[in-house]
Amino acid sequence: MDLGLTGRTVIVTGASGGIGRHIAQGFAAEGANVVVTFRNTRDQAEQVAKEIGDKALVAHFDLGDPESSQALVAATLEWSGRIDVLINNAVDWGSTGSEKPFEDAPDSDWLGTLRANAEGAIRLSRAVAPVMREQRWGRLVHVSSSIATDGMAGGEYYGAAKAALHGFSRSVSFSLGRDGDILSNVVMPGFTRTETNVEMAEAYGAQFAATAAIGRLLDAPEVAGPIVYLGSAANTGITGQVISVTGGT
Repeated sequence: MDLGLTGRTVIVTGASGGIGRHIAQGFAAEGANVVVTFRNTRDQAEQVAKEIGDKALVAHFDLGDPESSQALVAATLEWSGRIDVLINNAVDWGSTGSEKPFEDAPDSDWLGTLRANAEGAIRLSRAVAPVMREQRWGRLVHVSSSIATDGMAGGEYYGAAKAALHGFSRSVSFSLGRDGDILSNVVMPGFTRTETNVEMAEAYGAQFAATAAIGRLLDAPEVAGPIVYLGSAANTGITGQVISVTGGT
């Protein structure tokens, strides 16, 4: 299947590792120009870009920095002159998994988690929207988490931030959809095996796999594939949806 991505420009936030790395590679394999963003791990982002080749740009992006979104958009436009796809994949784990009661989290911790994960993704979506409206074409995919719907002790604020993206994306699909072929969706992975969580997967993977219809954890490329499809020209009618990619949990 031709996904219609040749020559299109894709921003993948949080692309230096985990699922983001495979998302970036998936778009590149379809002929897209890919902006590989990082917050702290430039060396890893540069390695991803090296694997992709001359169709990659390495750029800094910080969810918690209000100035970072406009800087990223400006750098991307200077590089390629267009922005066709935004994959909001970057994450700030914040206090997720903390052993403290959620009500004991300092304001700086829980507000920081909410603002980085919700406001950071929304701010970047706002920054790319005018470009997509002018082009009358665009795709937004917001990577959420099953914590938003299934819950997890210690994930109260992270889950709240991700759930906020569900409502945001739903309304954005109506707003942008009136101005062209512009689609917005959420992909909601479950616990996924990646190169960066090997120890965690070994420790807790069996209990998550036991609840999955397929009886195993998904690997990062299996989650990246649906994200690439939703962000492609082959997707012509899926918008405003939350797509669960969990192996059937």
